[in-house]
Amino acid sequence: MKTKKKTLKISFATPKGGVGKSTITSLLASVLHYRLGFNVLVMDCDFPQHSLVNMRERDLKMVMQNDYHKRAAMKLYQSINKKAYPIINCKAEDALSTALKHISQSAVEPDVTFFDLPGTANSKGVLTTLRAMDYIFSPVSADRLVMESTLSFTKAFLGLPETEESNNTQEMWLFWNQVDGREKSGVYEAYQSVIRGLDLTIMKTQIKDSKRFRKETDDTPNSVFRSSLLPAETALLKATQMDLFVDEFLKIVKL
Repeated sequence: MKTKKKTLKISFATPKGGVGKSTITSLLASVLHYRLGFNVLVMDCDFPQHSLVNMRERDLKMVMQNDYHKRAAMKLYQSINKKAYPIINCKAEDALSTALKHISQSAVEPDVTFFDLPGTANSKGVLTTLRAMDYIFSPVSADRLVMESTLSFTKAFLGLPETEESNNTQEMWLFWNQVDGREKSGVYEAYQSVIRGLDLTIMKTQIKDSKRFRKETDDTPNSVFRSSLLPAETALLKATQMDLFVDEFLKIVKL
């Protein structure tokens, strides 16, 4: 008898804003759900802005107004025979219970639930929720303030004493985001050395910076990238190395 895998709890967490955790969450969720056949649930706990919930509202408006995206959406949902992945609005302290309640009432159990949390660990419920994750991925960039705050947070988090909420099998991975091709490789090598010295784990794939990360679905045909209703175009994933990131991510979380 085959044992059913449990729903994975995953968060892209960082103590520093503006390094792309919400964007990566939406890109990865869309690729997994619409292109790779997994069932996804997204918990938008980033109070008060709730950027992913607001993004879904903008995406719905664009699909209804634009013929190209409307046709693309109809074709997609007919071919995969399922709906768009749910994005649930909640606060960090209620995230785990709200997700559990939604899953218990859902006809289809998700393979993975993404938790998009506030960027500050001082926000109520953030640390408790993070401790329950199966995997935490933290984006870093070649910026001294980003690097210092992320490494300090990561080491402090890993050094916290165990509690009832702790997940003993939890894995934490850093990854390079917003990599500028013009940046000298020596900068990244120096930071890599620091990361290794702290006995932290970093992914091999580096996500390249692109204006696409700051641009949502618009009225330009064949330009879908950052959307919660459609998967990013394959060519755009390759251009940013998101395709390689997805492959490595799947190996790490064993999906």
